[in-house]
Amino acid sequence: MGAALLISSCSGESGGTASPAPSTAPASSSAATQPSPSPSTSAAPSSSAAAESESTGGDAVERYEAFMHAAGRQDLATVCEIAGPAAKKAEDEGMGPCEKTMPMAFQLISPAQKKALQTATVDRSKIKEGAKRVEIPARAVKASVKFTDSDLGDAVMENRGGTWYVVD
Repeated sequence: MGAALLISSCSGESGGTASPAPSTAPASSSAATQPSPSPSTSAAPSSSAAAESESTGGDAVERYEAFMHAAGRQDLATVCEIAGPAAKKAEDEGMGPCEKTMPMAFQLISPAQKKALQTATVDRSKIKEGAKRVEIPARAVKASVKFTDSDLGDAVMENRGGTWYVVD
């Protein structure tokens, strides 16, 4: 139950720091990568590898796993950053900012679930992936304790400016 609240809390909370961070980070990384792509032979492989990873949802899965691990550690900054867009949506719907509501959600997660989240992985065969959007059902989460839909909830990741975020 508590883990589902994490997703719910994020989708309704503001990531005040998360919203500016995504804008800043992709801009600087884009600026940093633009000069190096000049040599098309050396930059092409890494660019196509990154594009392939985005299109397969691999980066989205890794980012969602980082989100789960952070939730298990009660790492508020990381949870609110990765779930920034979902948090902003929830805040717009009347929930408080992520930094205020997430600590309450953390308290609803059992110690066994927190420990399990720290090492949880995603079974990529169970996700629905697109180039810019990846849906991760709760049943795709592999952990030392079983998480149900009501425990964890499904997650939607979206690629914004080259970085994946929990948006729903």
